[in-house]
Amino acid sequence: MGIVIKTPEEIEKMRIACRLAGEVLDHVEPYIKAGVSTGELDRICHDYIVNVQGCIPAPLNYAPQGYTPYPKSICTSINHQICHGIPGDKALKKGDIVNLDITVIKDGFHGDTSRMYVIGGASIQAKRLCQITWECLWLGIAQVRPGATFGDIGHVIQKYAEEAGFSIVREFCGHGIGRDFHEDPQVMHYGTPGTGEVLQEGMIFTIEPMINAGKAAISGLPDGWTIVTKDRSLSAQWEHTLLVTADGVEVLTYSGKAPRAPDWAVKQSNIVLPNHPSIG
Repeated sequence: MGIVIKTPEEIEKMRIACRLAGEVLDHVEPYIKAGVSTGELDRICHDYIVNVQGCIPAPLNYAPQGYTPYPKSICTSINHQICHGIPGDKALKKGDIVNLDITVIKDGFHGDTSRMYVIGGASIQAKRLCQITWECLWLGIAQVRPGATFGDIGHVIQKYAEEAGFSIVREFCGHGIGRDFHEDPQVMHYGTPGTGEVLQEGMIFTIEPMINAGKAAISGLPDGWTIVTKDRSLSAQWEHTLLVTADGVEVLTYSGKAPRAPDWAVKQSNIVLPNHPSIG
């Protein structure tokens, strides 16, 4: 299909969809605590997406070729689960780390973002993994500008994670997004500087590094969706949807309760962080 350069009208619709995706995480955050099941978090998000935002939860019944329809409205990946964890009855407990991955559809356009949450009492390793992964996300974002390459993004993420003693999941990556949930390009979280497609103004894609505390090898659970670390080590992921601007990057899913962008990332690149008002 090739990389879709968004028109100004499409960019405005993407701003709305991405803002709304971030606001779902803002809304559910107070409920993410020990004793609450991921199924309950799914219900809270679903009701907010559908009844308050007037959106469609993109994961619900999503069925790419070879997959059974995804049965829930969000993804919740706990501890050694890398991605696509299916919400269920099991309650979160102290010491867990969990990723909530939200994608909404508004007026035919997708907004996609995820955050890590540490349930009280997590280990030093768990907290460090979440922090390093978040820093990897922002290192990647800081590379985004016209004329850079996707290899530049992957390289800084890989180098930082591996120097910290962690490993990069290679089978899953960021992606273009717009009218379709997943579009070209694939955005790898490893790579060589100066290689890959050259970034152009109007591209919209996600960066969503998945980083393991142990080895990079993965396996899938029998549910057909949940991906876990093969060695059962912890895994973390953060995600934003990004627009390549004329001279830098706009973080479309940056919202009120999102962790503040690190000063070093903002200082070294032209990053626009929208202060979106809520939609009434």
